[in-house]
Amino acid sequence: MALELIRRLALVFVPATLLAGTLRAEDFDQPPINYSTAQAKNAVTQLQERLDAGDAKLTFSDDFGYLPSVLKELKVPVSSQMLVFSKTSLQRDRISPRTPRAVYFNDDVYIGFCRLGELMEVSVADPELGMVFYTLDQQPANKPRLTRQTDHCLSCHVSRHQGIPANLVRSVYPDREGNPILSGGSFRTDHSSPLKERWGGWYVTGTHGKQNHLGNLILPKRSVPEELTNEEGENLIALKGRIDTGMYLSPHSDIVALMVLEHQAEMHNRITQANYQTKLAHRDADIINELDNAPKGKLTESTSRRVDGAAEQLVKYLLFSEEVRLTDPLRGTSDFAEEFAKRGPFDRRGRSLREFDLKTRLFKYSCSYLIYSSAFDGLPASVKERVYRRLWDVLNGKESGKDYAHLTPADRQAIREILIDTKPGLPDYWRE
Repeated sequence: MALELIRRLALVFVPATLLAGTLRAEDFDQPPINYSTAQAKNAVTQLQERLDAGDAKLTFSDDFGYLPSVLKELKVPVSSQMLVFSKTSLQRDRISPRTPRAVYFNDDVYIGFCRLGELMEVSVADPELGMVFYTLDQQPANKPRLTRQTDHCLSCHVSRHQGIPANLVRSVYPDREGNPILSGGSFRTDHSSPLKERWGGWYVTGTHGKQNHLGNLILPKRSVPEELTNEEGENLIALKGRIDTGMYLSPHSDIVALMVLEHQAEMHNRITQANYQTKLAHRDADIINELDNAPKGKLTESTSRRVDGAAEQLVKYLLFSEEVRLTDPLRGTSDFAEEFAKRGPFDRRGRSLREFDLKTRLFKYSCSYLIYSSAFDGLPASVKERVYRRLWDVLNGKESGKDYAHLTPADRQAIREILIDTKPGLPDYWRE
């Protein structure tokens, strides 16, 4: 009994990094998360259930394996295709500037495909577990199976900064073979990253005016020059001459899709972090309450601060705090932007959080469409309540700090009205 008491007390005295919002890598494999052993339930497991029941079928082709069928069954648009040629993936031997890896995504699922690769790589936002990783053998089979991975994928996909299973979008300086030039460093990119740091090792099709980026750049030597220019790689509208586009489902690696991917991947990470922080805070509070004979479910002052901090970080990113401003308009080359914007939902005035701006910022209304996602809806009630309260305060002008100074009164009113019309589950005070 004494040993058990000591063990449980040790859980409560969490390190300063946890109080500050950063988890340790080992935290997510402990109760109550149990990442590696918990049963996943997400868009991929639902597809596997339909396959097992005979309600869905994956068709194999010699050129693309199961890719077209998987995209169709998971409702991932071909127009979301992006091509990455840096050797920064599980199947690095299949990747080069001539044979880039294709990446596709929707609101929940990310798919990586290598030409003639042995595996298709899939990650999905699970409402309980955060990002979960799967592979699908690229060989014809009577019963193809999406197999969950908890070892190899996590060797790269654990965010050392956040301590969570994560999707990481990286920009590197690639050589002729696609190898990252490690001496030049690399960048993790999201909507706060300057364009000049983005897309190294990626193909980029689309126009962006005088703004510079690292896309389409291949360095001839194993060093990064001090005066780096990328004139031949900018405002590129076609990849002809660089790759055989017939080897892919689309000839594009659309700049708008790339920008949405960067925002979305980190948005999923912030949701996961808020999910984990809150669950661990409640675990620690329950231990304290039991020792103090206090009511179960009550948050102590310290655990409440942890939940508040997780909510605040989520709201900041949700409302595009620190988003880099565009200085010239952007335009993609595929149908991605049009198809994405059509998906809604729309308020009574026809407005949507998916509507693009692409002149001074990514979206017309600076609130992430992932507020509609199953990952957001799966957040623990206590942190979701705090997120809604902070959103309400910001959108009503009660919060005017520097983190939200980019939102004009008109922005705040429009976002508030759109959410009231389109987001189920808002607290009653939003509509009173």
